Amino acid sequence: MSNILELDKKLNDAVLSGKALEAFDEMYDDDVIMQENSDPEFRGKAFNRKREEDFFASVEAWHGGKVLAHAANGDVSFSEWEMEVSLKGVGRITMAQVAVRRWKNGKIVHERFYHK
Repeated sequence: MSNILELDKKLNDAVLSGKALEAFDEMYDDDVIMQENSDPEFRGKAFNRKREEDFFASVEAWHGGKVLAHAANGDVSFSEWEMEVSLKGVGRITMAQVAVRRWKNGKIVHERFYHK
C-alpha cells in the first residue's frame, strides 16, 4: 500500500474500530515525532506508544467518533476528527482535531495534532 490517502484511511479505520495501538505498531516509524499544536515534540516510537497507552487508559468510555474529511498531498495526509469520549476525572467531552501526518516508506515519520 503505497498510496498515502489509502494509508491514511487504513489508519483512521483502525482507530475507529478500536485497533489504534495495533495500527500504531504497524504504521509508525521507529523514529516518529509527534506533537500537539505548538507544544514541544515527542520523539521515538517507544516513548510515543507509551503516551498513546496513557491516553487510552484515561478513556472510560468511547461514545463515538468520525472522520469528517481526509485528504493527501504528496507525502502528507490530513484527517479532520470528531470524537465523543468520557475521560476519567473529566466526564463526557467532544474532541475535535486535525491530524497532519508525514509519511516515508509507508510509515508515519511525523504526526501533529491541531486542536483547541
